[in-house]
Amino acid sequence: MVLQPKELDGVLLVDKPRDHTSHDVIARLRGKLKMKRVGHAGTLDPDATGVLLVGVGRCTRLLRFLTDLGKTYSGQVVFGSTTDSLDSTGVVTGTYEMAGLTPEQVRAAAVSLTGAIEQIPPMVSAVKVDGRRLHELAREGVEIERAPRPVTVYRFDVEPTSNPMVFNIEVHCSKGTYIRTLADDLGRLCGGGAHLHGLRRMAGGAFTVAEAASVDAVQLLDLPTAVRDYLHVAIPDDVAAMVRNGRVLDRTRCAGFDGDGPWAVMSSGGDLLAMYEAHRGNEVKPAVVIPYDGEAPSEHLR
Repeated sequence: MVLQPKELDGVLLVDKPRDHTSHDVIARLRGKLKMKRVGHAGTLDPDATGVLLVGVGRCTRLLRFLTDLGKTYSGQVVFGSTTDSLDSTGVVTGTYEMAGLTPEQVRAAAVSLTGAIEQIPPMVSAVKVDGRRLHELAREGVEIERAPRPVTVYRFDVEPTSNPMVFNIEVHCSKGTYIRTLADDLGRLCGGGAHLHGLRRMAGGAFTVAEAASVDAVQLLDLPTAVRDYLHVAIPDDVAAMVRNGRVLDRTRCAGFDGDGPWAVMSSGGDLLAMYEAHRGNEVKPAVVIPYDGEAPSEHLR
């Protein structure tokens, strides 16, 4: 597929390789596409692989909606040892005798980590505290107190392998969930310790790894497809003019704004005009308005 400049608006589904940072992928794509407006939704650790959603052109204005999508991960939990990074890339910090571990114990612990929970971000993470990322402080040997953050684990499946100390896992969770923290917590709940190995993001929202490709083979999906996880609301031309001008709308007079939002507002011709969010009362307001035909970008923040 040869991409022409006028086509460079949309989302790329990259299957991120191991030992590449998310920033490495973006840098390669900027060089490949010869454009700067390229960004990603939801960072993956260098050792992790799988779905990385990349916004190109006007789609970079939609990245926060892609970041908000739920995620599905697979990997392995290795019981019997902990590491300073909570995964297999770190230095071993403790070993534990866990020969009596049973699948029933592990499944029970996983159930207790399902639902609305709180997690303390690991020191080896991109979270900022007082303007500095935690992984920068960790490299300096500094550990600071971190406030717990609410996340939701919708599903936490564990399956034994031929090695009694290794379990396959699959986790469907909200944004901001640290799978290696789940692995560490799982080990503690089972009476010892554990760490994560082989993390792979299988899906971001409705975008699955089966659709993803390498940087060299990736295909561009259009703007409406980029927000396919959100309810699409088709509006008549007279309302479209109001949307292009960033107007607040009364949802009781505009059909289709069902539920809590956000909503992808579409023209009668199938173009994505804007992303709208719930506002006071029965109103909905623009979060991002997509510019067309040389219009200046218009972004409305909460």
